[in-house]
Amino acid sequence: MDFSQRMGLAPASKVIQANGMDMDLRISLWNALIETYWNKYSSPSKSYDFVKGSNFDRFSRDLYSLHYKKSIDTINSRWHDFLPVVRQIFFSCTWDRVYAFIEFMAEHGPEYKLESTARADSFIRLCNRVLERESSAYRFVARKITEITSPEEIEEIEAAIAGASAYAGVTTHLQTSLGFLTDRNNPDYRNSIKESISAVESLAKQLVGVSSATLDGALKVLEKSHKLHPALKKAFSSLYGYTNDSDGIRHALMENSELTKADARFMLICCSAFINFAIDSVED
Repeated sequence: MDFSQRMGLAPASKVIQANGMDMDLRISLWNALIETYWNKYSSPSKSYDFVKGSNFDRFSRDLYSLHYKKSIDTINSRWHDFLPVVRQIFFSCTWDRVYAFIEFMAEHGPEYKLESTARADSFIRLCNRVLERESSAYRFVARKITEITSPEEIEEIEAAIAGASAYAGVTTHLQTSLGFLTDRNNPDYRNSIKESISAVESLAKQLVGVSSATLDGALKVLEKSHKLHPALKKAFSSLYGYTNDSDGIRHALMENSELTKADARFMLICCSAFINFAIDSVED
């Protein structure tokens, strides 16, 4: 705590920012952009700070065409004119568009000396530190902004996505589940849950080498061949039953769904944890 907080003149901690963004958070995210990207501008000319031909050339066109949805012939030709426009939009847009922008930057940020993935990873780490410090309800998880704030939850999901790359389809199912869950304009909790359990099912089939096996059948084989604890097997069998029976997830879509974000988030975290456990068990 700083002096004002110790004296009781300022709040010691912030309320979690879930449906908004205070100026401290917005400024901190802009500072992360300065440190990671804006300060790395490299001019193509010693005399003029052109955007075209610089290391921000491709980025500027992607930004306008893919994110701003504006024609690229309206891009300012000079860097000292281009960046103030980006700044003005950043500080005047709604809070959700700020998150959309930093998510866009992680995927389409400009090139410079660091490799693309290393630069994006550095930016994501810096943003996550900012989001935690400023009590945001959001974090980067697998390069997507999502309302999963526990470090343990984030670790399970990202570990499963990375660790399952050798098993065809598993990573795709998890990434798709995360996409359905974190889509702020049109979240699809039903299909998020379906993709999460499909990831587990896909992994189980590959581990036992039976492509036609159901998850329940594959779990029985895992119980015998990989010493899967009966209690854990029963727990996942019950979850599988839930996805088949509750709210018709794997059957005809129902008009009035009662599934919630909490349901989808729980399933994604739980299935990610199982995938990590199963892979570790096989590889040990």
